Amino acid sequence: MLIRPTAVKERVISIDVMRGFALLGIFIVNMLFFHSPYIYFNPYTWFHFPGDHETYMWIDIFIQSSVYPLFAMLFGYGLSMQFMKTKERGTSFAKLAVRRLSVLLLIGCVHAFLIWSGDILITYALAGFVLLVMIRLKPIWLFFISAVLFLLPNGLFHGLIYLIAKADPNSVIIYTGIQEIESSVAAYAHGSWVDIFWQRLNDWLYMTQNGAIIIVMLFTIVPFLLIGAAAAKLKLIERARELKVFWIVTILLTLIGGTAIKWIPYLTEANMFTVSVQDTFGGPLQAIAYAGIIALICTVPIMQKLLSPFAKAGRMSMTIYLMQSIIATTIFYSYGFGLYGKVNIQTGTWMAVGIYVLQLVFAEMWFMKFKQGPVEALWRKLTYPASKKEKIST
Repeated sequence: MLIRPTAVKERVISIDVMRGFALLGIFIVNMLFFHSPYIYFNPYTWFHFPGDHETYMWIDIFIQSSVYPLFAMLFGYGLSMQFMKTKERGTSFAKLAVRRLSVLLLIGCVHAFLIWSGDILITYALAGFVLLVMIRLKPIWLFFISAVLFLLPNGLFHGLIYLIAKADPNSVIIYTGIQEIESSVAAYAHGSWVDIFWQRLNDWLYMTQNGAIIIVMLFTIVPFLLIGAAAAKLKLIERARELKVFWIVTILLTLIGGTAIKWIPYLTEANMFTVSVQDTFGGPLQAIAYAGIIALICTVPIMQKLLSPFAKAGRMSMTIYLMQSIIATTIFYSYGFGLYGKVNIQTGTWMAVGIYVLQLVFAEMWFMKFKQGPVEALWRKLTYPASKKEKIST
């Protein structure tokens, strides 16, 4: 029986476009981490260069915590599509998916510990293993489990933080770690490769709460994968033209609701409670709205052609994502140009946009000759081992 990856003619253009736009948003947000010790200071009070506060505000409201949920939903969508295709062909999905996610986990480990600490691939791979347990469920159950996993723990957690904040406002102040900032600058801007490695490891442990992210992802990333998997079974993106009314209503509700929540730290006080509410609840709502907007836009044939460069970037999303880390760390770390801590937000943001435009050109040129991105080809080769019974088709 034939086992093969998704062929070009089988791809859903709007999904690739969503991935392409998400990659731009992810890079703009990640650029904050690439050029500064962003994770260790309060971004609402830190920036003093003209225009930096305003630039950060727009990133924070419209991109931060809104693009990674979209990418996670698309990851679940794609995994569910693969499940349905293997089911139609009568092939084993479990073995294929375990191999695929294991390779993704390996790539994520290399990325996190040898290139950049802000890796998301490890989390997606681990969350993907959780999705495999439930992927055979009907869409209604996937949506229900997603809602329970997301709303109950996060609702209780934020309720507790709210009570703590009421009792002691000082307990939710966003502190700036001067020692951590100095350590980051010393390592990334001036340190050796070994210094950078240890700083990168410390940053990863800090961001993942010493590995506790493995548990936290059950209530953050996994629900998004479940939503994506359920949406794939209902073909909500492929049927966007047919479901136009559904998508318009969904876009209005989620965009207005999500954006209103994202404004909270700027309308009240930016502290651990308001910022967490902003990211946890506002971001995912905006992500759904962005998905709907792109799905509807892509129902217009001329728009599919105009957005083709983003679709090509989306087709090689892992290559683009890893390239961004390699390029940015080379620019900012001491083993490259050593610009860490020397670039403001406006400059960093325009650098991200400029590099991404070059990546669009690279993707366009690459697909003139090849059918998959280089990292995707490696991922495919390790996932779909060729044999007499298993023929790989590109």
